[in-house]
Amino acid sequence: MRAETEKNSYTQAIMLHIVSWTCFKGAIMENQELVLLERQDGIAIVTLNRPSSLNALSISLRNRLAETFKEIASDGKTKVVILTGSGRAFTVGLDLKELGGEIEASGKIESDVAKAMSSVRVPIIGAINGYAITGGFEIALMCDFLIGTPNAKFADTHARVGVVPGWGLSQRLPRIIGINRARELSLTGNFLDAETACSWGLLNRIVEEEELIAHCSGLARDIISTDEATRTEMRRIINAGWESTLSEGLIEEKNANRDHGKREVRPEKVAARRNEIQERGRSQAE
Repeated sequence: MRAETEKNSYTQAIMLHIVSWTCFKGAIMENQELVLLERQDGIAIVTLNRPSSLNALSISLRNRLAETFKEIASDGKTKVVILTGSGRAFTVGLDLKELGGEIEASGKIESDVAKAMSSVRVPIIGAINGYAITGGFEIALMCDFLIGTPNAKFADTHARVGVVPGWGLSQRLPRIIGINRARELSLTGNFLDAETACSWGLLNRIVEEEELIAHCSGLARDIISTDEATRTEMRRIINAGWESTLSEGLIEEKNANRDHGKREVRPEKVAARRNEIQERGRSQAE
């Protein structure tokens, strides 16, 4: 009997040690850099870095992501942002364990991710490496365009979780893929694979996983090679037109054409870029 009691005590001690180590290890992983920022030649590569939780958007991660975009918006050096995730997911959206009270909240919400992303006045390329679900889908839709791998998968599970979108999905998704397809995705909560997402216009193209960042970086360099003032204004009026009626958008474009022409269009500037434009055009036409 005594031997059995000692055995049980020993087993309990071992289990307690394992649990303590697991909690300690989990704490270490949670305290790792939640958002990685790499800069190279005017390109900022932002990586959501909570792979063990499929980059679920804990409060801490949301705060850090918002702060990262605020830093980029104010640095004056970044020309293009590439946003991606580490591991198997882009991001699976809000941390449902935290939202449901199963785990302690990782802090207080200090910054709005959507507002921080919209403050960035340079193109954001979404490099979708895996799952982009619900809130993660919303973050993807805030990017200027998306490039995905064969593993990219999208789902809007707001109606299944019982949460109404707050970062623009209900308005952006129908404008990108069409209202009937958007209704199907949002009302069923079904998953959308990469091939279908590409055929529906959600993904611009699909590249292999190991080529994703290199491909997006190439596109970023193409963007940077254009005239900065002009592309900034074009991005602004494209977005303004998209967010308004056609007639309002046409007026916006007309005003921008007039104002930009007065500020930026000079014969010598056009002449300086002519040879470069012609050479690039010939190389792409071959």
